[in-house]
Amino acid sequence: MDRLQAMQVFTRVVDTNSFTRAAETLDLPRASVTTIIQNLEAFLGTRLLHRTTRRLSLTPDGAAYYERCVRILADVEETEASFQSGNKKPNGKLRVDMPGSIGRLLVIPQLCEFHTKYPDIDLQLGLSDRPVDLLQEGVDCVVRVGALQDSSLVARRIGLFEGVTCGSPAYIERAGIPQTLDDLEQHKAVNYFSSRTGRVMDWSFLVEGKEVEVKMKGVVSVNDADAYVTCGLEGFGLIQPPLFMVLPHLRSGQLVEVLPDLKPLPMPISAVYPHSRHLSSKVRVFVDWIAEIFDRCPLLSGRASLDKTCTQRTFEQKEEAPDFKTPVMTEWVA
Repeated sequence: MDRLQAMQVFTRVVDTNSFTRAAETLDLPRASVTTIIQNLEAFLGTRLLHRTTRRLSLTPDGAAYYERCVRILADVEETEASFQSGNKKPNGKLRVDMPGSIGRLLVIPQLCEFHTKYPDIDLQLGLSDRPVDLLQEGVDCVVRVGALQDSSLVARRIGLFEGVTCGSPAYIERAGIPQTLDDLEQHKAVNYFSSRTGRVMDWSFLVEGKEVEVKMKGVVSVNDADAYVTCGLEGFGLIQPPLFMVLPHLRSGQLVEVLPDLKPLPMPISAVYPHSRHLSSKVRVFVDWIAEIFDRCPLLSGRASLDKTCTQRTFEQKEEAPDFKTPVMTEWVA
């Protein structure tokens, strides 16, 4: 029995709470994972896991063995990395998850740069707005927006979401232009709800240095960023999206900014990965790379400013919108 592999399989089963998910993340047949755990228990002479048809749980011996395995595997990885760092490029499978809008508009257009630098990394990129459990799903790193709740994870801030409040010309013609936060009571919004809790997100403004939340009425709610913007373009109500997603629509006049002096509260963007004493080289280079991309983009680095001639025109101005095609991201960077 390969005891190091057995430790890796055992810790992955515990982390994912599933033999099937552990097998998938390790690229092993499920039957092999089952056999390895059975052989490990026989070798140690003790049961490590309580197994039922619905759940797994650690025995007291299993919990103690898990803690030691985590330390041993971290030591092995750190030792190997210390010798490999000088003469070997990062390699292997890297699973990353991020919001679809960031992936499609920012990361994917520049993936060739990452692949050129690190051709031996097999990047598996998940695009979703749902919360991802790194340990349960075997994900190495996620990009998350907003405040982070899980203290067991390590977060590195890589950017800032600058928001904008806007609506379509058709909606504004129908409902008018709000001048104050109190005016929003007379308006409809496209609401965004959490995939995890189902809770509708309140709008948030920065007023005299303090956060002010506003609960918006609406006729439609979505949990996908692209659908959110599309509903705004179709005139279902005001929206409060990230500026980088709607800048082309603001410049073309398909969306009109409202309340320009009351900006949405900016939200931090973080790269998040599990805590360990040693960060794997493939995760480290990916996080460094994506942080560099965000830093080059004013719309995601906190250095953005709207072009008033294009984005803050009032609805009453009937001037012809400038000819503006949807840009590639290189047109958005400094």
